[in-house]
Amino acid sequence: MPTYKDLRAQLVALEQQALEARRAELDQVLAEIREKVKEYGITQRDIFGSRGASGSSKPKSALPPKYIDPKTGATWSGRGRAPAWIADTKNRDRFLIKR
Repeated sequence: MPTYKDLRAQLVALEQQALEARRAELDQVLAEIREKVKEYGITQRDIFGSRGASGSSKPKSALPPKYIDPKTGATWSGRGRAPAWIADTKNRDRFLIKR
C-alpha cells in the first residue's frame, strides 16, 4: 500500500501532466480556430453579436413619456433623475400625460 507521501508525489506529477496536456490541446484548438477565422473571414461580431459576449442580445428601447411640461413640451418617462421642471413638485398628477 502506497504511503501518503507517495500519493502526494503522484498527485503533483499528474497535475503537471494534466496542465501540459491542456496547454497542448489548447494550442491545437486555437490554431484550428484561427485557421477557420482566416478561411471564412469570421469577425468578432459574427461570433458574439453586436454587443459582445457579455451583453444582452435585445436592444433597449426608450420608455414612453409619462409626464409632460405644459410650458415647454419637454417629457419625462418617470424613471431616473427628475428634470428640473418637475423635481420640486410633490403632486405630479398635473403633469401626467392623459392617454
